[in-house]
Amino acid sequence: MSWFKEFVTREDWWSVWVGFALLASGFVGAVSSVPGIVPWSSPLSGIPASLILPLVLLMLGVGALTTIAVRTLGDDAGAYARAFPVVFVLATVAFYIAANEVLAAYGLGYALWALALGLIISNLIGTPEWLRPAVRTELFVKTGLVILGAEVIFGKMLELGQYGLIVAWGVTPVVLLSMFWFGSRKLGLSPPLAMVVAAATSVCGVSAAIAAAAACRAKKEELTLAVGMTLIFTVLMMVGMPFVSQALGLDPIIAGAWIGGTVDSTGAVVASGQILGDVAMQTAAVIKMVQNLLIGVMAFGIALYWATRVEPGSGDRPQAVEIWNRFPKFVLGFIGSSVIVSFCLVPLMGADAVDRAIDVTSDYRNWFFCLAFLSIGLESNFRQLGQQMGRGGPLVLYLMGQTFNILLTLLVVWIVFSGLIFPRVQF
Repeated sequence: MSWFKEFVTREDWWSVWVGFALLASGFVGAVSSVPGIVPWSSPLSGIPASLILPLVLLMLGVGALTTIAVRTLGDDAGAYARAFPVVFVLATVAFYIAANEVLAAYGLGYALWALALGLIISNLIGTPEWLRPAVRTELFVKTGLVILGAEVIFGKMLELGQYGLIVAWGVTPVVLLSMFWFGSRKLGLSPPLAMVVAAATSVCGVSAAIAAAAACRAKKEELTLAVGMTLIFTVLMMVGMPFVSQALGLDPIIAGAWIGGTVDSTGAVVASGQILGDVAMQTAAVIKMVQNLLIGVMAFGIALYWATRVEPGSGDRPQAVEIWNRFPKFVLGFIGSSVIVSFCLVPLMGADAVDRAIDVTSDYRNWFFCLAFLSIGLESNFRQLGQQMGRGGPLVLYLMGQTFNILLTLLVVWIVFSGLIFPRVQF
């Protein structure tokens, strides 16, 4: 029964189960609407009295589902259940600010305000310890991505995925190997440190850093240093990349693909893409999903290289099953929800009925993303991260590697998505 245990003790799988449960509630008609903050110009009109009970019921429903997940994962479900209402209220505040008609006219959406609110709390007063059990960035963003899969028609995802292979699988190995060579040969860093920094920069941030650290037997201090740098610059890039894209006049698909290929974490990619709108966000998410597929392959390749070239004879050879063990399972939920909607529900229910259901489930998705963006901010204390980041070689390696990554990815994205060489993708 070890296979069954994996399905109930891994966060990736629980994001799939929670996402599917919420999708089912929308498609079978059990839930016909999800409450949201209405646009307002005067402060009291944003949350009318009639909206309070639906918001409370939404909080209780989402809280109950995620509490079950947290309990099954072996964490303190009581602490999570006590803290979650506060996180939900903060997410509601972010939606409330974003619903202001003046701010909305400038394109300042909930993603930016949720992130800003979390950063203000974390860096000015500090995130309280009692609140941290409900700061579950990975669970929230992965669940939101599973729900998002239902909105992305599978044929379009395949089309973007083909280009994503060129962007993610073409650029990523070049950046990874270049950074490892430069860090270990030119900057004199230890091979494990150079590899962990390179993996975090080129693949997908913290998850890739952890997988690479395990594969090359990096020290805890080396992993901490790489993660600290990644978290600081992820937040900066998450906010900065959309505005750079706008300044360059990039098409939303090109901008989304650029963000998906360069910003270091899945949650940050979605938040950054959302600033530019749904098209950019969906494109960024698909590109990042394709890049995430490399985690298992990358970890296996690093382990094999270390066992045969760097430290031959120091341990057992890695097995191919490691690719599956490190594979991000929530990607299967994203693909699965797209397949089910595209090939089962559209023929069965009709396109109009599916569109009405997606109107409901997309609101679920927005709430989970808002909770995730808020959590990113609550987890990002720049003073602590600055102390972890250190100085010298690792910082130089990250800055040079990320600059190379940004420029190379932009070039490849423009070649692939501009329509000059390949057929242009349209949402």
